Amino acid sequence: MARSWRETALQLSDNALTVLGRRYLRRDAEGEVIERPEEMFRRVAENIASAEANYGASEAEVARVADEFYGIMTRQEFMPNSPTLMNAGREFQQLSACFVLPVEDSMESIFEAVKNTAMIHKSGGGTGFSFSRLRPADDVVSSTRGVSSGPVSFMRVFDSATEAIKQGGVRRGANMAVLRVDHPDIMRFIEAKADHSQLTNFNLSVGITEAFMRAVQRGEQFALINPRTGDQTDTIDARKTFRRMAELAWAGGDPGVIFLNRINAANPTPQVGAIEATNPCGEQPLLPFESCNLGSINLAKMVEGSGESARINWDRLRTTVHSAVHFLDNVIDMNELPLPEIAEMTRANRKIGLGVMGFADMLILLGVPYNSQQAVHTAEQVMQFVRDEGRAASRALAQQRGPFPNWQGSVYQQAGEAPLRNATVTTIAPTGTISIIAGCSSGIEPLFAVVFTRHVLDRDELLEVHPIFERIAREQGFFSPDLLKEIAAKGSLHGIEEIPASVREVFTTAHDVTPEWHVRIQAAFQEFTDNAVSKTVNFPNEATVDDVEHVYRLAYELGCKGVTIYRDGSRDEQVLTTGKTERAREDAGEVAAAPVTPRPRPAVVTGSTRMVRTGCGKLYVTINQDEQGPFELFATMGKAGGCAASQAEAIARLVSLAFRCGIPADDVIRQLRGIRCHQPAWEAGGERILSCADAVAKVIERTLMPEGEQLAMDFNGAAFGHAGACPDCGGTLVHDGGCNVCRDCGYSQCD
Repeated sequence: MARSWRETALQLSDNALTVLGRRYLRRDAEGEVIERPEEMFRRVAENIASAEANYGASEAEVARVADEFYGIMTRQEFMPNSPTLMNAGREFQQLSACFVLPVEDSMESIFEAVKNTAMIHKSGGGTGFSFSRLRPADDVVSSTRGVSSGPVSFMRVFDSATEAIKQGGVRRGANMAVLRVDHPDIMRFIEAKADHSQLTNFNLSVGITEAFMRAVQRGEQFALINPRTGDQTDTIDARKTFRRMAELAWAGGDPGVIFLNRINAANPTPQVGAIEATNPCGEQPLLPFESCNLGSINLAKMVEGSGESARINWDRLRTTVHSAVHFLDNVIDMNELPLPEIAEMTRANRKIGLGVMGFADMLILLGVPYNSQQAVHTAEQVMQFVRDEGRAASRALAQQRGPFPNWQGSVYQQAGEAPLRNATVTTIAPTGTISIIAGCSSGIEPLFAVVFTRHVLDRDELLEVHPIFERIAREQGFFSPDLLKEIAAKGSLHGIEEIPASVREVFTTAHDVTPEWHVRIQAAFQEFTDNAVSKTVNFPNEATVDDVEHVYRLAYELGCKGVTIYRDGSRDEQVLTTGKTERAREDAGEVAAAPVTPRPRPAVVTGSTRMVRTGCGKLYVTINQDEQGPFELFATMGKAGGCAASQAEAIARLVSLAFRCGIPADDVIRQLRGIRCHQPAWEAGGERILSCADAVAKVIERTLMPEGEQLAMDFNGAAFGHAGACPDCGGTLVHDGGCNVCRDCGYSQCD
């Protein structure tokens, strides 16, 4: 009998095996997994090591390097970004996760960028854009004697293109849109995702300048400049604009901010061009047509000893850093990039992004609370070591292989430094999926939870327990199933007296950590990182807009290159795995306090039926009304049977119940509109139907609401977007490390 791919000698968790089987291991023509985890790591190691032959290595030397690379991955000390694990050694050899494309102010450039975006997303990458060069809305277009529709309008074209690309079910495209704060359309951009059903494939970041921050500090007006002419068009109140950014981020997470002057002060090749945009999670500022290859070291594996004798093994960390830099430099040679312009720019600068994951686990093993000055010091100490050793490894490679081609004129050459093989070496990236494979905490984030509910494929619910906590709890004698349930419901160890205070102190979770400590940890890593840091500053549900604004200011003051925030429960679609958020909503009065009785069905009702095209087929929606208004709804698929038909019937029954209980139609629409499935559709008029639920909402709107009110409706209450249910397995998406990650199946937009 053939050996199952799950039968492995590697120390991998059940969750890691599930992730590998779903997303990384090779499959045959029938879709059956035909590769074991160790075979995947061997495939990747041998493929990346084969680059050694380009520099005169013998077969024996290539084999030795392959063993070295295999070792750091199988010991879970280092993992490359997902495209490398998925594609190295296979027919589709695209190994990069991060790309930035230029968007110039012409129709030809815009749609060339759309085409290139499609090619990159098809290859498994994510893209970043600056839309700052586009003329503002209502500006003159001399060639057509018309007016421009502006950057936000064209962003929707990119969003629709991304939605249409499925990437073989392995990775879905993600985008970052950046607009300079001095662009005349900046307020349109800031408010572009106020309706969370819009631009769901985009993260937004405002490109903030030093001049704008000075205007904020002084309470001054700030000039807006037309990028086409260079002329001032208007002014904005800097403080009010800054406040509006905070308000929208408080409501749904967008926009974030990036500090453009600070990013370009660290640009290693200013002679090549200025940096205007980043990759989708913001950690990788890149020049137009540039890509980057990322990988992360598992810091939990760099701790030896336990209890009071625990310490960082600096020798092991040094060895791992040198192997990882070697690995990532080889990736550049083995990469088959989707566009010739990207290949040229990538190989001219040879940027790599070595980062870390498992930082929270390292602190726990060392007995250091995440929200402490000692944790900040540890972050600085570790990242300075990784940066210094990473550059040492890059210099050693430069001696053997030569510096990156754009070395002449770079900031390093001008400063008289020894040549580097790579223009940048370090990046702190989100590690949602690869950290599951490595069995460690994500990136530099605190623990999401010590105990949380995980949904398995048969929809049972299991309590997932942090392994270090379980070991300590058993060793110290306070482990029990009831305790785990209490922790999962509470979302924190704090206040649970049966857990020793010393344990409660070190097992801090994301919401035990105040936003200020989140920023201080981010700034500590940023000080010693060449590129940038992807991190989410988590806020409790009860946080205020003032709190968000304070964090934006603090990130600027402490030297961060950008910042992203997320307020717990700020999007209605977030399905948390702890009980904390639901209690906050109940306290805020968001849960109905009293039951209502549905009214009985009269003998006669009148109605109409509309057909809508969905990704599952034609959906026929009938709405009947009585004397009091809408009474019932029926939804029937064109082809009866299957999940789509049963789900449509379930939606219809619940909507009917809502109507009969007197719930207004606009409240029903708010709950259904914007829900997305994996297979959207377009109607003849060009409107996108995101799912059967979205289709039902739109039929209700068209049938029951006057046309003017349809256009004016505010759907902010229905915060459905890409941060809710997992599009692959339906599990919970967690906003972690600047990205959305499913802990059940490993789905991630980012790594």
